[in-house]
Amino acid sequence: MPPLTERQAVQQIIANDPLFHVEDRVVRGETLPVFVNAPDSLRSLLRLSADRYAASELMLYREERMTYGAFAERVWRFAHHLEVEYQIAPGDRVAIAMPNNPEYLIAVMAIASLGAVVVYLNAWWTTPELEYGFQDSGARLAIVDDERATRIVPFCQTLAITLIKTDALRQFDKAIPMTSSSSGRMPPSHDIQPDDDYAIMYTSGSTGHPKGVVLTHRSTLTALWSWLMIGPLLEATGQQRAPALDAVGQPLPLTNLVTVPFFHISGINACFLLNLCVGGKVIILPKWNADEAVALIDQEKVTRFWGVPTMSAELSAAADKAGSTLNTLGTIDAGGAKRPPSQVKGLAGQFSQAQPATGFGMTETNGLGIRMAGDEYIAHPGAAGRLTPPVQAMRIVDEDGSPVPSGDVGELQLKSAANMRCYLNQPEATAATLSEGWLKTGDLAYADETGLVFIVGRKKDIVIRGGENIACTEVEAALYQVSSGIKEASVFSIPDDRLGETVGAALYVEETVDIAMLNGDLKTILAKFKLPERYWIYAERLPRGATEKIDKRQIRDSCLAGEVPEADTSSR
Repeated sequence: MPPLTERQAVQQIIANDPLFHVEDRVVRGETLPVFVNAPDSLRSLLRLSADRYAASELMLYREERMTYGAFAERVWRFAHHLEVEYQIAPGDRVAIAMPNNPEYLIAVMAIASLGAVVVYLNAWWTTPELEYGFQDSGARLAIVDDERATRIVPFCQTLAITLIKTDALRQFDKAIPMTSSSSGRMPPSHDIQPDDDYAIMYTSGSTGHPKGVVLTHRSTLTALWSWLMIGPLLEATGQQRAPALDAVGQPLPLTNLVTVPFFHISGINACFLLNLCVGGKVIILPKWNADEAVALIDQEKVTRFWGVPTMSAELSAAADKAGSTLNTLGTIDAGGAKRPPSQVKGLAGQFSQAQPATGFGMTETNGLGIRMAGDEYIAHPGAAGRLTPPVQAMRIVDEDGSPVPSGDVGELQLKSAANMRCYLNQPEATAATLSEGWLKTGDLAYADETGLVFIVGRKKDIVIRGGENIACTEVEAALYQVSSGIKEASVFSIPDDRLGETVGAALYVEETVDIAMLNGDLKTILAKFKLPERYWIYAERLPRGATEKIDKRQIRDSCLAGEVPEADTSSR
């Protein structure tokens, strides 16, 4: 019997597997298809996983191992503590600011289980950036490590922020007595509706400060269930490769090596929460190190690797150096930037059992969007992939909002229950991005006659550096702030073999600007990843277009072509 087409497979799975049953529901005023048998909240998801996989190992962090049962127990204890000691109630916002560790995940699930809202703050932000995050979100309680605490202290009193440090959180198992309400068998019982807010996650858009993306329980679970369905879909269409087997001939369980920060949508959703759906395991690598990654993959029998393309390249080199074939890997996934085509083919040749994969998604879509893996990705390494079924809709439209023919370029728009509810405190930005359920991605794309999507550029003025979104206007504003000698600034992306893109800046100055001093001043208000790597100096006003707006495209082209003097950054 020949394999089914994707459309046939989707219909069959929805019809025959209750787990993926889809019905139309009204969500935020729009009628949308939803998974009616998915959990109604992240608390329900944790309950299910704790009951089903209690004795299975959930995570490894350095030397610490934790089962699903132990994790749930710690979550319920911490939730009880937040409720009793800090009076955290449904709808309250609680911030997390720290690098990846087990306490991060305990805090996320505890906050969500109370019906409160997790505020994900970028751990690399400076003091002014963190202050903005607290002001914007209204969070007055934060779970932090020591380094983030020192950055928050300068405005703690002004904003009346209370800090809980991770060291204290680690002691809760010993300090908090077991009660019926803190027991692993009795999670908090506050009523949580599917469309209640679960998180605020900040993302840099094209203008100004990062925007707080408001996500609901339903929107997050819609993304998780869509990804969960990929396995049965690949099997039904004959694309599923044979999994690696353990010593007794059984398929190895899903095991993820986590290299992406949990304050990124892919880090928390694809690398952690998805595991709760299937009893998977997460290996938390505190800091990216390719040699250590190779050792952990072999030692822990990791089946899935996810990182930005530069990590894939470095993993490949480290495995070659170590003489490892990484033979347990089934997928080498990437996002945040497009892989060079040579890397796709190289990974496929080096790790024959592992499918190279890629995906396109946004914080605003809970990471859900477009995906491609295996032979099709190898054949079309420049493509973004195909729309992830079954509850998403896609269209590519012109400036008037009319759909364009196959092969024509337009703006990519996505519609599903996975989309954000809104931008926090920004109704105008929300209205400009969401219309009748359609989310305007700001990305320019075309689709061929088979539905394969190719992303060719962005309408938005951002740089994507190794998976980090950087608003050009934010960097421009910072340049003006730190130097009165800069009369005009234009910030743009510059190609980078390792990171995909980095930040470049063209400056019109009327007096000499010390670049080393400039960067030193920028470091006090911008995270390091936002700093320009290269500078070009104009002796007159920056080029303008017909409307007298700065012509950023012409400036970028002239700078990269060597037509504008480049400043010496050797002392940076």
